[in-house]
Amino acid sequence: MTDVPPNGLPRYRLLTGPDDAKFCHRVSEALELGYRLHGSPAATFDGNQVIVAQALLWQGEQG
Repeated sequence: MTDVPPNGLPRYRLLTGPDDAKFCHRVSEALELGYRLHGSPAATFDGNQVIVAQALLWQGEQG
């Protein structure tokens, strides 16, 4: 396990975007890298679509 996230990524990330498959894939990719969910997701409606946010913290690869 490494203490440093890969590719120069920060230890804390807040992913945001439309509530769609692309957003879910982005969160899944971060989890596969070694990030862990931090708190509950947030959602809002911008008048056209639902926008979601999910905080992630670097925990390193779990082996």
